[in-house]
Amino acid sequence: MKLSVIMTTYNSPRWLEKVLWGYSVQRHRDFEVIVADDGSGPETASLIRRMREETNMTLHHIWQEDDGFRKCRILNKAILKASAPYLVFTDGDCIPRSDFLEVHAHEAETGRFLSGGYHKLPMETSAAITKEDILEGACFELPWLRQHGLKASYKNSKLTATPLQAKILNRLTPTNCNFKGSNASAWREDILKVNGFDEQMAWGGLDREIGVRLVNAGIKPKHVRYNAIVIHLDHKRGYKNPELVRQNKSLRVSREKDGTTYTPHGIDQLPTEE
Repeated sequence: MKLSVIMTTYNSPRWLEKVLWGYSVQRHRDFEVIVADDGSGPETASLIRRMREETNMTLHHIWQEDDGFRKCRILNKAILKASAPYLVFTDGDCIPRSDFLEVHAHEAETGRFLSGGYHKLPMETSAAITKEDILEGACFELPWLRQHGLKASYKNSKLTATPLQAKILNRLTPTNCNFKGSNASAWREDILKVNGFDEQMAWGGLDREIGVRLVNAGIKPKHVRYNAIVIHLDHKRGYKNPELVRQNKSLRVSREKDGTTYTPHGIDQLPTEE
């Protein structure tokens, strides 16, 4: 099955390069990558051109002018660009393990969307990861990570779970099965049915909101927390805004109650020239 991987980025070419090397060694080979770029400078475009040549991946760059946080709009543009029937959503700071796309393709079901997670790394560990560590898979091995600054935690079980253990943990986890922009997947036709992401929403919970509308439309969530693995590179979050988070949560909760499936502020309202 062909997949379209949609990843967001904004002026983080150093991290984006590491992520793209992760996709270059995926076991599942039938995929394209669409970098949904919310206004990065020319360094990101240059990186993508170089990585296209060095990896031979099908790699598209969808860019829009920097006009504040417009992640939902660039995601909607990327969805329109996608050529595959199944979409995998992630971020340009999340390096995938070599079986990441294989898991999403294997677990995909009609009438379901997949909900993953990420394993957050400290800055020391994030900076230490080299191209070779990614290509060889060393940066997903717990001894290597501990050697390079990762602290002990029960959360590390994500990295060591066998397929059978992952299956059990996915069923037992108390974590809510929400749509997570860093690690989620869905059928393109289902995303189009709810009109994509709601462009009213700035940072904070925009991914959970589309998940609510998918559920309202009869698309049920399914956990892949313990088998679809990405490691999350550390970075500053200067865009955090508690008031925006509150507003987004209020909209999401109201849609959970009223059963909204379609947003008028999604894909259909994009200007035709875009």
